[in-house]
Amino acid sequence: MSNVRTAEQLVQLLRQAGVERVYGVVGDSLNPFVDAIRRTDGIAWVHVRNEEAGAFAAAAEAQLTGRLAVCAGSCGPGNVHLIQGLYDAHRSGAPVLAIASHIPTEQIGTGFFQETHPERLFVECSHYCELVSDPSQMPRVARIAIQHAIGGGGVSVLVMPGDVLARRAAHPTGEGVLFVEQATGVPGPEQVSALAERLNDARTVTLFCGAGTREAHGEVMELAGRLQSPVEHSLRGKEWIQYDNPYDVGMSGMLGYGACYQATHEADVLLLLGTDFPYDAFLPQARTVQVDHDSTRLGRRTPLELAVHGDVAATLRAVLPLLEQKSDRSFLDEMLREHARALEHVVDAYTHDVDLRVPIHPEYAANLLDDVAADDAVFTVDTGMCNVWAARYITPNGRRRVIGSFVHGTMANALPHAIGAQLAYPGRQVISMSGDGGLGMLLGELLTVALHKLPVKIVTFNNSSLGMVKLEMLVDGIPDFGTDDAPVNYAAIAAAAGIHALRVEQPGDVRASLQDALAHPGAVLVDVVTDPNALSIPPHITADQVKGFALAAGKIVLGGGVGEMLQIARTNLRNIPRPTIAR
Repeated sequence: MSNVRTAEQLVQLLRQAGVERVYGVVGDSLNPFVDAIRRTDGIAWVHVRNEEAGAFAAAAEAQLTGRLAVCAGSCGPGNVHLIQGLYDAHRSGAPVLAIASHIPTEQIGTGFFQETHPERLFVECSHYCELVSDPSQMPRVARIAIQHAIGGGGVSVLVMPGDVLARRAAHPTGEGVLFVEQATGVPGPEQVSALAERLNDARTVTLFCGAGTREAHGEVMELAGRLQSPVEHSLRGKEWIQYDNPYDVGMSGMLGYGACYQATHEADVLLLLGTDFPYDAFLPQARTVQVDHDSTRLGRRTPLELAVHGDVAATLRAVLPLLEQKSDRSFLDEMLREHARALEHVVDAYTHDVDLRVPIHPEYAANLLDDVAADDAVFTVDTGMCNVWAARYITPNGRRRVIGSFVHGTMANALPHAIGAQLAYPGRQVISMSGDGGLGMLLGELLTVALHKLPVKIVTFNNSSLGMVKLEMLVDGIPDFGTDDAPVNYAAIAAAAGIHALRVEQPGDVRASLQDALAHPGAVLVDVVTDPNALSIPPHITADQVKGFALAAGKIVLGGGVGEMLQIARTNLRNIPRPTIAR
């Protein structure tokens, strides 16, 4: 025992938890920990160019695998860089442990070189954040941190002074169960009965599904069929609920499309299933029932007529036997027709002669990317207009995954998310849908991709603009300012970093370039030069129209769910029974 250092003990605990890699940047206070990783089989140190990227990579790995992922930063600036990625991980519910090394114990509180107080800094973006000031606190505190990350679904932070990491461990590491499978929450009989009564009494019900429907696709479809309900989804619910869905009426919110807004507001009851959708302006603020496994989310976005605490799948399995089969599907049919009409109304604006237009329309590129990507591809999506393209054009099928900073909403997440995704699944196609703004912000991670020889495919929507920020300014009636950048050839930068690169300026070259990139065995960057004015507000719009654009965008102006969405809507129309004609 006398020869085991605290850093080695920490690494042993990580191996017991199934951790295979740690993302970070080396530094003096972190050196004992990194050296312990070097000397331990089964765990690797993944060098990134910025600790922020390491935290994003860990977040993606944790979201995709459901297992604990780990990142680390050295004292002061090193671990401060982690914060954006940790906020993203925590708000996404990704089980991530961050090792934040600290200045020497005897110097804490003296204003020493690089002194910060990480035990305070990370409190808001973690379930558990504690300073380990003596080896005797290990391994118990580390196990507590791991359990908080896994059990709570989010971030834990261990603050470790470098001298403590280097000291001899005070207690044996021992063996311990570090993962407990989450229990399934089933609401009590009274709640189930109350839910059944509300649904049976309502003439029309709309289902609004979020990420909490991940394991409930079959139950939601059975419920929709029983109630003759339109089914809509949030951005995070899209990948779990939109596929094989004959009741689909689109997505709600500022990125939304289709008939979802109308279905939300015209139903007698809106049933929220596993969603913490934050935009209350899109909710009716009445006639709402909510089911969620996290009781703290119940009623925080809209007043509720009934709150049901339980996992979505388990709750629906409990209530389905109590529900009557509704025979009137006129509301559902009306919403399906309206959904198809909404998409047909805008499709020409986004597809007419689009294969001839220069600069390339980003919608066109996204639609082709969806078409040529693998059926089990992992898409990582930058915040901003790339969110729009992914929401509208990436078609879910139950096997594809779409990862983004959908709750925290920070820029520059796509490429580092892709790094974590590719390391977690080395044989799987991973595609980073990067905006030029996000790519430029953490541009150094191209070097990380090259260093580790990761076969990530980076599709850059390069419009030399912060497109979403421009829209936000126009929504507020402010002339866009500071949103445009000088054109940059990101393909040339990638090539200089040792990454195979293609630059695409003509729409006729998009499909072949994407196919070549996806077929290439190594990393590829496809620099697609796109139209910076896509989805901009017309210049003649009145002040009153601008004032209302924030809501109208989600209903009409940004209602352009083309690509496969329109075909799905047309297909679903076939489910509407034809009226019987008397002879």
